[in-house]
Amino acid sequence: MKIGIVGLPNVGKSTMFNSITNAGAECANYPFCTIEPNVGMVPVPDERLNVLTNMYKAQKTTHAVVEFVDIAGLVKGASKGEGLGNKFLSHIREVDAIAEVVRCFEDDNIVHVDGNINPLRDIETINLELIFADIETVDKRIDKARKMLKADKKYQIEVDLLEKIKATLESEKPVRSMSFKDEEKELIKDVQFLTEKPTLYICNVSENQLQDVENDKNVEVVKEYAKIENSIVIPLCAKIEEELTGLDENDKKEMLEAMGLDESGLNKVIKESYSLLGLMSFLTAGEPEVRAWTIKKGTKAPEAAGKIHTDIQRGFIKAEVVSYDDLIKEGSMAAAREKGLIRIEGKEYIMQEGDIVLFKFNV
Repeated sequence: MKIGIVGLPNVGKSTMFNSITNAGAECANYPFCTIEPNVGMVPVPDERLNVLTNMYKAQKTTHAVVEFVDIAGLVKGASKGEGLGNKFLSHIREVDAIAEVVRCFEDDNIVHVDGNINPLRDIETINLELIFADIETVDKRIDKARKMLKADKKYQIEVDLLEKIKATLESEKPVRSMSFKDEEKELIKDVQFLTEKPTLYICNVSENQLQDVENDKNVEVVKEYAKIENSIVIPLCAKIEEELTGLDENDKKEMLEAMGLDESGLNKVIKESYSLLGLMSFLTAGEPEVRAWTIKKGTKAPEAAGKIHTDIQRGFIKAEVVSYDDLIKEGSMAAAREKGLIRIEGKEYIMQEGDIVLFKFNV
């Protein structure tokens, strides 16, 4: 599962990527510094794992991970191949969701590709290029469906749906702003509209702005825009996040407390990105290892077991499940068992966030 970090040149994308992944992507004050996408695998922050590691005195702790891709800065005309447009669009097609970095800070030493700070214009520049690319895609699909319609009237449903999508795009709204019935989703599942990808907006602000970010006009503009498509907005200061990554845990905590923050902005980005992909974690715990396993929300117990090993899924018998909160409240598995808090679940059980599971199987 991949999250693509996108934005105009010089908005702080690569600085943020470096902070998230400590991968050392090149940063420079000129457009197209990032040409080939940098990729980093990032652990999802999860304090529960630390608690369980201490409880079980585990030898190893393994977090869930999200893959971030730092994609080249985009300019107006990308859908027609301007700048690195074709590469940008092809890289966007390969990711599952988008984290769009929006510049909300003023800095005379860092040039803005369009000359001045205007978050709404910047968002619309990127989103319109994705919309233009999607219009080209939907036109081709409509032509194909109309040809099929001549031989089979059943394609009228697809033509009508594609026309509705085209009308939405031409009104400068993304496909993700639309709602679809299950049968409609099935019709377009292979189209891969760029503007259908779930998106979160990251407002890159200055340190001063961060102190009163709730009343910042630039951030408010982004929030109002995001409401239209039910997207999440996370304000952060990429410079501060970069400083935080160089600190040990105690110094990091001290710096966050001094700024009145409960966690770093990047932690929020990673967690929200994980959720944005429709992902959740179930946990396994024991002395050898405490681990978070990534599954899609709505996954049933046997499929979750298959994440550990295909043999466990094939020979699935049952799952012993206790919620993380119940285990921590009781202090041990033995105490949770005494209270009847460990449940026996079968093949139809839908996994819940934070389930601690022991699968029983026979192969």
